[in-house]
Amino acid sequence: MSDITHLQFLESEAIYVLRETAAQFTKPAMLFSGGKDSIVMAWLARKAFHPSKLPFPLLHIDTGHNFPEAMTYRDWFVKEVRAELVVGSVQKSIDDGRVVEERGHNASRNKLQTVTLLDTIEEHQFDACLGGGRRDEEKARAKERFFSHRDEFGQWDPKNQRPELWNIFNGRKNFGEHFRVFPLSNWTEMDVWQYIRQEEIPLPNLYFTHQRRIIERHGQLLDAETGFVTLLEEEKAKVKEMTIRFRTVGDATCTGAVLSDAKTIDDVVAEVAAARQTERGTRADDKRSETAMEDRKKEGYF
Repeated sequence: MSDITHLQFLESEAIYVLRETAAQFTKPAMLFSGGKDSIVMAWLARKAFHPSKLPFPLLHIDTGHNFPEAMTYRDWFVKEVRAELVVGSVQKSIDDGRVVEERGHNASRNKLQTVTLLDTIEEHQFDACLGGGRRDEEKARAKERFFSHRDEFGQWDPKNQRPELWNIFNGRKNFGEHFRVFPLSNWTEMDVWQYIRQEEIPLPNLYFTHQRRIIERHGQLLDAETGFVTLLEEEKAKVKEMTIRFRTVGDATCTGAVLSDAKTIDDVVAEVAAARQTERGTRADDKRSETAMEDRKKEGYF
């Protein structure tokens, strides 16, 4: 009877996927946002290739509307793991006329990241991009394989996925095609937090309780402190100081908070265990339509 724990199995599986990626592809990159899933993925990569440095750069698609705390953490982490950082700028995509910025009080740059990501992949000739997506997050992500093929236009066809029997991964591709690779596919939000606790991984303080100016819009608690969320005139008087934390960290315009007094990782683990809403349930970008995530992924989103 094996004494391996659940977390040890997940760690071993993820490290195997990371090493397979390094072995099968010529120029992979690891998507890194300063969010907990990408942090755990990069932490695992450091273990997978220790004592060497990471054999691929960290790739951040910067919307220009990121939480300052996440950006500060990103820069610290890159130095900590001695990684190369590649940044794709959504603002540059706007300035170059590659995308048109949304207007209105619900405007977000989140969807615009797709073009910037694909342009950055093309510019640097990355043939695989490692992402921290998990199947438990959202129904579209549940359809992903570990090795997820993208065509020459960066598009994903959920009906044309390759079998992965016995964890044998097929990374063969034609010219111009690339892969997205998801080492944390079988992890849950609880697994991620328990692993963070086990490994004592430092995180941005966004994930723990703090006071922040918040506006409630359509049931979402959105940041009103950074100035990235455009407020209606009638909303300006409704901004409140709240005790919150974030379960997921992305573009500030569409990342919702939750009311929370969780000061420690143990507090967060207990809170996640009692939660009745998924972490993606706090994301305004997923509520634009029933198939919002799948539609974005088909176009080349993360």
